[in-house]
Amino acid sequence: MYHDKLDAFPKDFLWGAASAAYQIEGGWNSDGKGPSIWDTFSKIPGKTFEGTNGDIAVDHYNRYQEDIQLMAKMGLKAYRFSVAWSRVIPDGNGEVNEKGLQFYENLIDELKKHEIEPVLTLYHWDIPQALQDEYNGWESRKVIEDFNRYASVLFERFKDKVKYWVSFNEQNVFTALGYRWEAHPPNISDVKRMFQANHIINLANAKAIQSFREIVPKGMIGPSFGYGPMYSFDCEPNNVLAALNGEEFQNHWWLDVYVNGKYPKVTWKQLERLNVAPSLEDGDMTLLQSVKPDFLGVNYYHGGTVRANEIEFPEQKGNENLDKDFVATDPYLMQPKDEQAQSPEKRMFTNVKNPHLETTNWGWEIDPIGIRIALRRLQNRYDLPMMVTENGLGAYDDLTEDGHVEDDYRIEYLKDHIVEMQKAITDGVDLIGYCAWSFTDLLSWLNGYKKRYGFVYIDRDEKDEKQLERIPKKSYYWYKEVIESNGEKL
Repeated sequence: MYHDKLDAFPKDFLWGAASAAYQIEGGWNSDGKGPSIWDTFSKIPGKTFEGTNGDIAVDHYNRYQEDIQLMAKMGLKAYRFSVAWSRVIPDGNGEVNEKGLQFYENLIDELKKHEIEPVLTLYHWDIPQALQDEYNGWESRKVIEDFNRYASVLFERFKDKVKYWVSFNEQNVFTALGYRWEAHPPNISDVKRMFQANHIINLANAKAIQSFREIVPKGMIGPSFGYGPMYSFDCEPNNVLAALNGEEFQNHWWLDVYVNGKYPKVTWKQLERLNVAPSLEDGDMTLLQSVKPDFLGVNYYHGGTVRANEIEFPEQKGNENLDKDFVATDPYLMQPKDEQAQSPEKRMFTNVKNPHLETTNWGWEIDPIGIRIALRRLQNRYDLPMMVTENGLGAYDDLTEDGHVEDDYRIEYLKDHIVEMQKAITDGVDLIGYCAWSFTDLLSWLNGYKKRYGFVYIDRDEKDEKQLERIPKKSYYWYKEVIESNGEKL
């Protein structure tokens, strides 16, 4: 769609940045905090780069005021952060830890003092270890009430201070990496258990939104989903059908439940045939259909390209350029195992490399137009307001001898994506904000401090915390101008 002139960003557009508790806070056992599954998993030899963990991370727990001062100087309009469940309720379902709760109240108050809108994420992958030990965490229906109680504690405490709430961050990612690929906790490889845990998380999400409606009637809540549009390798009809399968399996499987309370029929039928579909109980679908989100959080980094499944359509001679065995070095892009029950998508599509896209140092495709495609598809299918809750470039950032970081590559990446967001708004997409990932550098779940995303450089590495000095990068000052001009100066 061509436009002679692009619409301006809305006057109240939330220019923001994002983070996650485990990746920035540190203070892993401070002031009564209990251990999370990440505190345990990161100590397993070989699971993270050079054994890095979040015990200290970037010490945001003790330096949040300094970090918010930098946000204020940048002119940030919104800051998305997550609450560590085990900091608020150390064992997950027992006594509330007032010191932990007070930390987040102090953080929110400091943000609001500087007119920065807090965007609070209830769950960003760190369920208390005690609940994992007690009943296998997300695999037990007991977690539904425990999560609802935890969420309700936050709803009651912050109902007059926080308008925007994110229920779950990237449910599609943490279930797959945790229950399928053994790359995240709880370190399991069992697709049937993955789909069952995913169903229970859906129920917990719906239950928490029910409580939100009662406690925070003027607030807005929705999940943040790791969305990537699926492309057909070409216009051959079987490849187009494969892309349709991929879109449903990779995206609609979650989003249809969030918004409509129903699982897509085609994917459900395939999972039933393989005996990996989740078990439903009386009342489950009623609960799922009782609520819908106020907005969708969209975490966008890249999509995927597919051709027809290899069972019906084995690779033909001359198609070597498809690079069908393309495997990036990041577990987010791992390919399926061979067993069909472990790999339902094997019947649906085959992942291939997109020959039109470059990749990051970690093998993630760079596709700015994809964010426009993503927002358009989501607007057309679900017709809800959206907030881009993550988007950013992980890269090797070097500190110069005079103490600067010249990250022009990040500026270019973000600029290209913001332009496509503006085009999507001009198309008719209802977009309320953009939270770049991330404000400061932070601990990559699996890649230590080599993979940096932040506007602010943190002077530390895998082995040495040094002084944890905060150093604004070139992109910090660029984004400051973007915010000041409401997107006019890119």
